[in-house]
Formats: sequence, structure tokens, C-alpha cells
Amino acid sequence: MGNQEKMKRFSEILSGEKGDRPLVSGWHHFLDKEQNAEDLAEATIDFAKKYDWDLIKINPRATYLPEIWGNRYDFEDYSWVFPKQIGVAIKEPSDVWKITYKQVDESKELREQIQTVEIIREGLPDTPIIQTIFSPLSVLMFLTGLQPYANQSVYGSEEPLLFETLFKENRAGVHQALHAISLTIASYIKELEKSGVDGIFYAVTGTAHHDLFSEEMFNELSRPYDYIVLNAVQEGKRILHTCGSYSQPERFNDYPIEGISWDTAAEGNPGLDAKVKATKVGGIDHTIFEGSDDEKIIAQANQAIQLMNEEPFILVPNCAVSPHVKDATLATLKTFK
Repeated sequence: MGNQEKMKRFSEILSGEKGDRPLVSGWHHFLDKEQNAEDLAEATIDFAKKYDWDLIKINPRATYLPEIWGNRYDFEDYSWVFPKQIGVAIKEPSDVWKITYKQVDESKELREQIQTVEIIREGLPDTPIIQTIFSPLSVLMFLTGLQPYANQSVYGSEEPLLFETLFKENRAGVHQALHAISLTIASYIKELEKSGVDGIFYAVTGTAHHDLFSEEMFNELSRPYDYIVLNAVQEGKRILHTCGSYSQPERFNDYPIEGISWDTAAEGNPGLDAKVKATKVGGIDHTIFEGSDDEKIIAQANQAIQLMNEEPFILVPNCAVSPHVKDATLATLKTFK
């Protein structure tokens, strides 16, 4: 493969062109390698070279953005990909006013991720790199000790501040915090682009689920701040990930994005035939990778490729696969390149 072929295919497919074939990739967290830039970069580079992926999504700590404003975690104790929460920034409604704009060079968490990108870029000069970013609303929920997914609680959180209480008592403070978070992330994106990323993987997590927010509340608390972040991307591509069940990918048709990712196998979600405008990203149930069900993975991949034969497409698991996935199981995806 020529040095620029991966970059060319990435650009074409996320510009709405069919390309010569789908992009193929996979990703998971490196739980024992995500606490510093050097380890995460090394693990990511090794992972990319091992499977020769068409693009690399960096998987930083799931909590790296809430850490900026003071959330604290025990990185020796995980539940799934989430370290145990041992301290939270917003304990009472008035604390929301403490969430202010942070300069990138004054945040060790953001400097760490910039360094990670720089090392990965040097190690993978010809592979498209996208960095994972969480929406301001998702970050704010973490800062109150809440999980931004329906019917899930934060590992280690004993008495989270209910969002309804925070919003009712301090609506203006909520908006001030969301604005500060979005401007901080927008500044971070500018530095990421200088460091060599080719785009972002923007997770609104599970906030589109009707049990978390009504559409009216989502439009007030997520949409304006999502636009601030997404519009900060000047040169790269934007893949939006709406996580979990009832994730409503069609809701994002008017967002400034080039790719859309959702769990086609989750309850209440459409399949790959969803009426979405951006390039579709996904196609394989991520939960089947831990069980090493290679035949089912291959069958789902074949079905997805056949369905998307006439459209630009990125074939990946619908979300991060288990950190404990076996090499041979993940390698089944390589056969579709």
C-alpha cells in the first residue's frame, strides 16, 4: 500500500465518496496503559501496526475530561472501562459556578493527551488518527457524579447530585458551566489539529436516550454546545457517536459532522438502513467480540458490507470491544480489508 493510500481513502469516505472499499478498524481501551502519554501512545501504535487498521481511534481514559475540573478516580480499581470515582467536582448546586474555562497549557490532562497525539503521529505518519472527545453535557454529568448513560450509575458514586435538582436550582449555572466546558474543548481541538490529528470521535454518550433527557431538554443542554465543539474542527473529519439504546442517530442529521456511529444492535435503535446523512460507521455488534464468536462476527461484517455496497462506509464494531478480546477474534476484521 502506498504511503498516502490510507489518508486518501479516509478523506474520500468521510467526504461522502464511496471509495474503493470500506475503511476497516476496531478499538478498545488499554486499561493498564492509559494513565500517561508514553504508555498510551506506545500501546496505540503497537495496536495499529499489529492489525494494520485503516484508521486509529485513540482511546484515552474515559474520565480524562472530567478530571480537568477536579473529579478524582482510583486507577487501580475499574468497572468495565471506568475507574472508581473517589471525588466529584459538583457536590451541591452552587458548585456548578466553579466550572470555568481552562487554558489547554494549564491543564495537565489536556497536555498529556496532546503529547500522546504527538507521539502517535510520529509513530504512525501515514495512518489517519482521530481523538476521542466527550460532549460538554456528558462531561457535566460526570462532574455531578452521574453516568451519562440511562439506567447506569457511576462506579464509586454514592450520592450523586441529581441533574433535575441542579437544573431546577441553578439553570443559569448549568449553562455557564456547559459554555465553559465547550470553549475549553474547542481550544483543545485547535491544539489537537496542530499536533497532527485527522479528526475527532465525538461521543454524546447516552444523552439522546429519552430516559435521560427529553428532546426539548437535549436541544437546550446539548445541541448548542455540541455545535461550539464541532465547529472548532477546521481541518479534520468529525465522527459523532451516540451510544447505547434509543440513541436516535437521525437526530443528528443537521449536525456539522462527516460520520455517524451508533449501536445498530441495541434496543430501540435502527439498523444500518437508518435514514442518516453522514457516512455510516459501525455494523458489527461489539458485545460478541469478548465471546470469541468469530463466525458471527464474520457473518455480521459480510451482511453490513453487502448492505452498504453502494454507499461510503466504515466497518467497525458498534462501540469499543472488550479490553480482554482475543487477538485472533479481533483479527477477523482484517480479512475485510
